[in-house]
Amino acid sequence: MAAGGRLSGSLRPPSSKSLTQRYLALALLASSPSRLRRPLVAADTEAFARGLELLGCGLERRRDGLRVTPPAAAGLATLDCGAGGTMLRLLTAACAALPGEWTLDGVPRLRERPLAPLVEALREAGARIDYLERSGHAPVRVAGGSLRGGEVTVDAGDSSQFVSALLLAGCRASRGLDLRVGRLTSAPYVELTLAAMGEFGVAVERPAGNRFRVPAASFPGRELTVEADASAACYPAAAAALTGGEVRLVGLRRDSCQGDLGFLEVLASMGAAVSWRGGRLEVLGAGRLVGVERDLSSMPDQVPTLAALAPFAAGTTRITNVPHLRLKESDRLRAMAVELRRLGAVVEERPDGLVIPGVWAERPAPAAPVVVDSHDDHRIAMSLAVTGLRRPGVTVANPAVVAKSYPDFWRDLDRLLG
Repeated sequence: MAAGGRLSGSLRPPSSKSLTQRYLALALLASSPSRLRRPLVAADTEAFARGLELLGCGLERRRDGLRVTPPAAAGLATLDCGAGGTMLRLLTAACAALPGEWTLDGVPRLRERPLAPLVEALREAGARIDYLERSGHAPVRVAGGSLRGGEVTVDAGDSSQFVSALLLAGCRASRGLDLRVGRLTSAPYVELTLAAMGEFGVAVERPAGNRFRVPAASFPGRELTVEADASAACYPAAAAALTGGEVRLVGLRRDSCQGDLGFLEVLASMGAAVSWRGGRLEVLGAGRLVGVERDLSSMPDQVPTLAALAPFAAGTTRITNVPHLRLKESDRLRAMAVELRRLGAVVEERPDGLVIPGVWAERPAPAAPVVVDSHDDHRIAMSLAVTGLRRPGVTVANPAVVAKSYPDFWRDLDRLLG
């Protein structure tokens, strides 16, 4: 990573990973074929697509996207979810609604991520699911076609994916689903799920608070175009803010339900100029950042991104209310604390967040060569790359891990650096 460059240029971020996976899940549950234009092609979404094929879907790959034909018969298969927490959770619920018998598993880190709240809620709804090794974790065996529905409760304090999985599968439950949610983190992802269901014609009622009524419904497939990924767009936006550069991002929707668009307000409060012009997003760095205090529980994927900027921001940056970030592809709070300290920054790691003084706001960052560990986590790798634009001598180990969500990240970064 070469420090000292200034980002400039236009870029279309990759298509939304979250929306691609939700559209694929809905295409699986639909009554007729769906066509997805510009789906994300990355490790997570390719694993999801392979899973659909094993579930009996017909997949026709076209130059502009993907045609998905839902399964016509019961099946028996083992699905490898890799490192994909979204795939594991969405398909565990979907498999409970589909005839057959299904086993879901993944890499060792995925086996550590929590699954119990979702499984318990599915069991309340009649699903027959067995843990094959450790209780509360993958691998699991699902007896398909067992989801009856009715009233269920879920605690989504560890992951909003539990709620999304239940909402998506609920429309195929024989009695529909009346879902009550206790704790809820990353709420914008639930809104994204509801919006995707709406695009497929499934209307979810919301009587009060965190309560949802999903009708038992047979719905046809749809033709949809996947919008650009707000999470991925945050990296070039943050890099422009840090380097005093200017980037123009196309393919994003200003009215999108993607919660990570909120990170643009964070960048603006730190000193960047953020504006929408003619359907594109423009970010102009002012060359000087100021620290902020933020509860990032609604956009936890941007905690590493903000942490990457914080050592260069005058004052102290405080990130709070994200204890669930320890349950992602890595313990992201620990990972960023360890690697930023390795680079010479000062970081206080708290149970639910990070406190980072802007030690490099008024004096140069160290220049000694350092190899930082990506912790097999795409968001750690991309965030540390942003830090490396101003902190000389940074090499990111295992850079290929970005293929999980943004395969062209390094190419796009190089292009914007000229």
